[in-house]
Amino acid sequence: MTLLVLSWVTLGCAVVPALLYLWNSFLFREPPEVAREAASGLSVSVLIPARNEETGIAACVRSVLASHHVALEVIVLDDASTDRTAEVVRALAAEDQRVRLEPAPPLPPGWCGKQHACYVLSKRARFDTLAFLDADVRLAPDALARMAAFQQQSGAELVSGFPRQETGTLLEKLLIPLIHWLLLCWLPLWAMRRFRWSAFGAGCGQWFLTTRAAYEQVGGHGAIKASLHDGLTLPRAYRRAGFRTDICDATNLATCRMYHSARGVWNGLTKNAREGMAATGQIGFWTLVLLFGQVLPLPLFVVAVVVPTGSFDEVWVSFITAALAQNTRLAVQCRFRTAPVGLPLHAVAILLLLAVQWHALVRAAAGNPVGWKGRRAPR
Repeated sequence: MTLLVLSWVTLGCAVVPALLYLWNSFLFREPPEVAREAASGLSVSVLIPARNEETGIAACVRSVLASHHVALEVIVLDDASTDRTAEVVRALAAEDQRVRLEPAPPLPPGWCGKQHACYVLSKRARFDTLAFLDADVRLAPDALARMAAFQQQSGAELVSGFPRQETGTLLEKLLIPLIHWLLLCWLPLWAMRRFRWSAFGAGCGQWFLTTRAAYEQVGGHGAIKASLHDGLTLPRAYRRAGFRTDICDATNLATCRMYHSARGVWNGLTKNAREGMAATGQIGFWTLVLLFGQVLPLPLFVVAVVVPTGSFDEVWVSFITAALAQNTRLAVQCRFRTAPVGLPLHAVAILLLLAVQWHALVRAAAGNPVGWKGRRAPR
C-alpha cells in the first residue's frame, strides 16, 4: 500500500466520526429548564446501590436531598459493604426522614451485584418515577426535575444523563474523556431517536430515569441480570421490548468521579468492554478504524513532510486527516471541560483504549473475566 493510498484510507476513517460529531453536537442537549409550577406534583424515588461507598455516599445523598421542585425518597441499598457505608447512611436517615437504608438480600447465582441491587431497590420504591443513581454521582439542585421534564419531552420511557466526568490520575485524564468522544463520534443520535433498534441503545449507567410501568414490563434489571455494563444493556433491553430510550447532556447537572487510581480505571473499563467494543464481532472493526483514523494520521503527515519523495497530495491528505482527528478531540475537550493533556496525547489514549479492549477479550477467552468490588463476573 503506497503512502498516498494509506493517507486516503486514514482520511475515510477520520472524516466519518468528525462529521457525525458535528451533527450530534446540535442534538445532544441539556434537559429543559423547569419552572416551579411545571414541576408541581413530581415525585421521584432515587435508588442508590452502594457497596463500600463510605467516602462518597454522604455527598451523593446530600446532593439529592437538596433537589428543588420535586417530592422524593432516597433509598440506599447497602450491598454487603465491609466498610462504614451503612453507618453513614443510617446517620443521614436520622437527620432526614426522606432517606431510607435497606440491606441487600444475598446475591443469587447468575446475577451481577449492581443489577441485583437495582432490581431490589425498584421493589422497595414508593413512587412511579424511578431514578437509578450511582453513589459517586453528585446532582445539581434542579437536576431531577429537569431530567423528568426531558423524559416527558422526549417521549422515551428510559432516559439517561451523562454527567461531567472528574478525573485525577493521568490514565483517567486520557481514557475517561473518550466516553463522550465515542458517544458523539459513533452513535447517530438522529437515528437513535427515530428508530427503536436495540443496536442504537445507549446510556450512562451512572444515572437513569424511567417510569415504573415500563421498567416492570421490560423486567427491570432482571432482564440484564448478568450484565456488567448496564449503560448499554439496559437501554437495549427497553428497545427490544418496544420502548424508546434517549440520552442528554448532564455536564452542568451532575458530576461523577468514577475511579481514583490508574488500576481502578483500567479494571473498570475492562469489566465493561466485552459488552461493548470488545465483543467478538466488533473488536476487529474498532481496532482497524481507530488505528487508521486516530493513531496513524499524525505519523503519516510527519512521514509525508520529511520523506524527500513525498508528494504534495500525500502531505495535504495526511494533514487534513490529522487535523480532523485532533480538532474533534479538541471540540470534545472544550465542550465537556476535560483535561487538556488528552489533546496532545489523543493517539496514545486511543492505543490505551484498544489495549483495554484486547485485555478484556483475552481475559474472557481464558475464562477469567474481570469482576468488580471483590465479586467475580457472573458466567
